[in-house]
Amino acid sequence: MSTTTFSPYTLGKATLANRIAMAPMTRTRAIHNLPNDLMAKYYEQRASAGLIISEGISPSPDGLGYARMPGLFTTEQIAGWKKVTDAVHAKGGTIFAQLMHAGRIGHVHNLPRHARLVAPSAVTAPGQMWTDAAGMQDHSTPHALSHEEVKIVKSEFVQAALNALAAGFDGVELHSANGYLLEQFLSPHANQRTDEYGGSLENRARFVLEVAREVSTAIGKDRTGIRLSPYGIYNDMPHYAEIDAAYTYIAHELNTIGLAYIHLVDHSSGGAPEVPLAIKKAIREQFKNTLILSGGYDLNRAEAEVSSGFADLVAFGKPFINNPDLVERLKHRLPLNPVLDASTFYSAGEKGYTDYPVYSEVSALV
Repeated sequence: MSTTTFSPYTLGKATLANRIAMAPMTRTRAIHNLPNDLMAKYYEQRASAGLIISEGISPSPDGLGYARMPGLFTTEQIAGWKKVTDAVHAKGGTIFAQLMHAGRIGHVHNLPRHARLVAPSAVTAPGQMWTDAAGMQDHSTPHALSHEEVKIVKSEFVQAALNALAAGFDGVELHSANGYLLEQFLSPHANQRTDEYGGSLENRARFVLEVAREVSTAIGKDRTGIRLSPYGIYNDMPHYAEIDAAYTYIAHELNTIGLAYIHLVDHSSGGAPEVPLAIKKAIREQFKNTLILSGGYDLNRAEAEVSSGFADLVAFGKPFINNPDLVERLKHRLPLNPVLDASTFYSAGEKGYTDYPVYSEVSALV
């Protein structure tokens, strides 16, 4: 049994039971964009993770690009998330809300009335999006945010972060990865602006850094983290020449702001280019607070990263889908549940969501 991975860790004001984080995963169970009792059960089952990072939660109606994506901008949504956080805390867990504005990744069929798809520029993303109303559809063309609208979006992130605390979350993670709105500002392919939010890498990073600064000022630096995915190509984020310089600069500026953590994801296990060790080291050198690594880890790799001091926490994603007691299984080298039906990852009910057994239930059947 490894030891470092299962030792406690202090993250801001929170004491985590172990160094294993549950990565944010889209599960599309929020009917009418509202968190519900089924979601509370799902997160409660996985509360043994040192840190749970929730699925992406939209800070505004405009950010709801996916079908059944939860929000955090109404009193009903705050109340729904309070059921989730209460359930996790009752089991001794810690949970951060991932604030994710989908930006241009979405379809108007998934948006509430009067909402619209928005982005740094009116550049349509290739590919398609599932809609409950009409099945698979091409991504809609986004509305390019005006200078004044950029300010409004920043204020929506701040208010959603305050709402997260009101809902009982221990903090928030800003989703600046995977091709969503914050990363869209970073990319010269998606961001074709000519004002102070476009052009140079410093200008393209301005929106992300302003959101990070304003959110952390509102709720506390020790409650604010951010997710980054350099070299990730998901949602039309192709490589660009200055990408290493961009993320080194961002890490330096985030350190100056004083965020609690950077959650650095490497999507190479899913077919994306590998994040070079050099850029991981550059981010680690520039950013002095907590570093969370994720991307296809098993226990041995996680233990190596944590015991060496390169990472402070390691996040696991898909293994938490079919193993609600993943921490216990890893700690005692127990076999993992198989994935029974991948088609249930993004469906609407409890099948493939809350019906996976813990190990004691499996062994009792043998």
